[in-house]
Amino acid sequence: MQDPHGDRRILRLTQAEEKRLVARIETLSTYADLLRVAERMHAQLGIRLRIAPSLNEVRTVRGITIQLEPQPGLCRKTHAAIPAAIRRCLDQRPEIAYAILDSHGLFGAEDQ
Repeated sequence: MQDPHGDRRILRLTQAEEKRLVARIETLSTYADLLRVAERMHAQLGIRLRIAPSLNEVRTVRGITIQLEPQPGLCRKTHAAIPAAIRRCLDQRPEIAYAILDSHGLFGAEDQ
């Protein structure tokens, strides 16, 4: 039975843990690591992360859409900090951005 007051897992995220999470995101080295962190955020905190190329052209990392689903209890600063950390990671490691684009069929991986 679900909690009638919603998912309370997000309330476990303290300010210190948020800083550790942001630091961890900024130091990711592969797309697989990014997916694992996204899975763990969902499992432990209930945060759902969606990363996809925008509908328009993707010329820079800003062309990749990074969204957190709305969630009661998620601080607006945290809601902004996580996507910003992912963008900084993508700026530092463009190969992760290429893997995101490739996972959505940009480089023709689905045809092979």
